[in-house]
Amino acid sequence: MPLLDILAVTVFACCWLLYEPMLKRIGESGAVLNTDMTVIRRRWMQEMAVREIALLDGQLLGHAINSASFFASSNLILIAAAAGVLFGGDNALKSVEGLAVLAKTTPLMFQIKLGLVLVALARGLLDFIWSIRQMNYCLAAIGATPMWAPNAVLAEYAEAAGGILNPALSAFNAGVRAYYFALAAAVWLLGPLPFLTATLGAMLLLLWRQRRSSASVAVRKVRQILERQPVVHGPHLSRTSSTPPEDRI
Repeated sequence: MPLLDILAVTVFACCWLLYEPMLKRIGESGAVLNTDMTVIRRRWMQEMAVREIALLDGQLLGHAINSASFFASSNLILIAAAAGVLFGGDNALKSVEGLAVLAKTTPLMFQIKLGLVLVALARGLLDFIWSIRQMNYCLAAIGATPMWAPNAVLAEYAEAAGGILNPALSAFNAGVRAYYFALAAAVWLLGPLPFLTATLGAMLLLLWRQRRSSASVAVRKVRQILERQPVVHGPHLSRTSSTPPEDRI
């Protein structure tokens, strides 16, 4: 493998594998979109625990499951297409290698490049599948939320439910992020320099959306508002009593 290709693959691997740990480290020193959303989702579960009816929460999470299912299905189609070329024999490889925009390379290097795209897409698919499973666990937790419980129990239950929801949606984010790196890997077919440029561009775009995009600024404001506003218990719960109200029947 040429030295420039090795350099490009090394940068790609570092960006792809170290992005999430780096983002967590940045979040410790300053606000990022993922950190803000973690706080907001935890607050969501706190509000869910004191709502009289959690039907809305189940519908919202069901929408997230539908989105993850759509992305997983799309990802599977892309994997099938890439695998069809990679394992389709010499005719499939020659038909793609003949494209004028692709860099001239050996059949082995072409298979390595396409294999990297396949690995990135497969990693995203696994993230989506894990996200869907965890969101289904969270749906069960929402459905099992006790209506008549002491406030301390409800707060503890909300924290536990948030511990299911946040990893689920973090896995969904990782699956979406895999598309960025799969596209960057696909650019390797054009050559190592375009591959390196696309990798760094994807990394910078992801970081910009985390810190400087209009959505990240708005989400940060939402978090700040929620942190100033305490959780208010509904009329079906007593603020002071730790026992359920008397049966009125």
